[in-house]
Amino acid sequence: MLILLATMNENKVDEIKKIVPEIPFKKISDFSDEWDVEEDGVSFEENATKKAVVSGNYFGFYTVADDSGLEIKALDGFPGVRSSRFMAEGNFVDKMTALLMKMKGYETDEERYAQFRTVVCFYDPLENKRILVEGIVKGTLSKEIRGEGGFGYDPIFIPEGFEKTFGELPETVKNTFSHRARAFAELKERLKKEGYLK
Repeated sequence: MLILLATMNENKVDEIKKIVPEIPFKKISDFSDEWDVEEDGVSFEENATKKAVVSGNYFGFYTVADDSGLEIKALDGFPGVRSSRFMAEGNFVDKMTALLMKMKGYETDEERYAQFRTVVCFYDPLENKRILVEGIVKGTLSKEIRGEGGFGYDPIFIPEGFEKTFGELPETVKNTFSHRARAFAELKERLKKEGYLK
């Protein structure tokens, strides 16, 4: 059985394969040097579904796609679904610096509440069937960029129950409870229940 992971983000591919090594994922770069699906949905669910369906129909495989983002309560959920497109020309150090500037004046953990959210869509092109699951990890924003691990906004997010950011925590620890880990653990159970995995 082959399940296509619809992303060209190698960091994401590596992380997902470590989270659920028992799922036989292939990546798009195994079949194509260039692939992009415009993420123009207004929700994580829309983007994950669009990426899975478009990629699944094009390549003809069972396909999984996810969309993830950082939601900051004080900023009304921003950057949220725009997490990867916020300051599109900048790198993540620039993006994190800009977000921390926006959070000036918010001092307490309650004021700096944030969460990472991942929505994963599995798509079966033969049956036109979709399975959607979600993973959330709650926490707070740090006041500075801390750590070089992970990717994206990891170095400014302190998960609940920890004092270190995702950027400082060992990958082996992060991958046991992160938003993506929770979503893919749920997906694995759903795929077993639906008979796609043994």
